[in-house]
Amino acid sequence: MTIRTNGQWSHLWIKPVYNAAAVRINLGGRGAMPEYVQVQVAVDDRAVAGALARSAVAARLAACAQIVGPITSVYRWKGVVETAEEFLLLMKTTGERSGELTEHVRREHPYETPEIISLPVTGGLGAYLEWISEETGGPGGPADRG
Repeated sequence: MTIRTNGQWSHLWIKPVYNAAAVRINLGGRGAMPEYVQVQVAVDDRAVAGALARSAVAARLAACAQIVGPITSVYRWKGVVETAEEFLLLMKTTGERSGELTEHVRREHPYETPEIISLPVTGGLGAYLEWISEETGGPGGPADRG
């Protein structure tokens, strides 16, 4: 078991007796880059959400993406309270690739100021988290294998 040292993300591996699947939990310090993130994006068109999802996964910036919705968003824009139907795009990636994913979405997104929020993944099934690394070319991924 490794615990937080020098403000760096450390890992705790838990292997329940009743289940052979390892669960990994990130115990990170303030300001440390999370190992995995979920990037959340809202957009007003299902086809655009699909195109953003496909382009991010094809470019190996995200391992996967889910499109949720329609949802109702209420927000203030240029001094006016607005209500709109939107679709929420949830993409999983590594902390290392999150900046590139953010820039990719920003370039392709139709909004002037799109919602692009990166949320740290603080734990999950170890095999799933490793799959994210593999699919985004992170450590242990295709780029490392040659």
